[in-house]
Amino acid sequence: MARIAGVVIPSDKQVHIGLTYIYGIGPKVAKDILTAANVEPTTRVKDLTEAEEARLRDVISANHLVEGDLQRITANNVKRLKDVGTYRGLRHKAGLPTRGQRTRTNARTRKGRAVAVGGAQPKAASKT
Repeated sequence: MARIAGVVIPSDKQVHIGLTYIYGIGPKVAKDILTAANVEPTTRVKDLTEAEEARLRDVISANHLVEGDLQRITANNVKRLKDVGTYRGLRHKAGLPTRGQRTRTNARTRKGRAVAVGGAQPKAASKT
């Protein structure tokens, strides 16, 4: 079981896929890391030697922001936008899309589950 940047990489995956389990590393960056570390992308994580794991750790720690550091920087950027009171900061505060998407329909990921507003159900007939 390989542990890189504080993340346990699944043993049965190929290395170029396994690296994407680390926050901040996608497919393109994973291939760049493997090229820099001189590791074959299609080898399984369980078949990596200690030297190869060490090279991967060194390349990632030297050249890339990952996991906690990257999340902290992202959170600080959003907090700064909120504190300054920019339009994007206000959208973050309200839990709405920040990049100009429509909100009349769609946008459910940011807005949450749709809640029915009064008058949606037919009233029960009352006896007089």
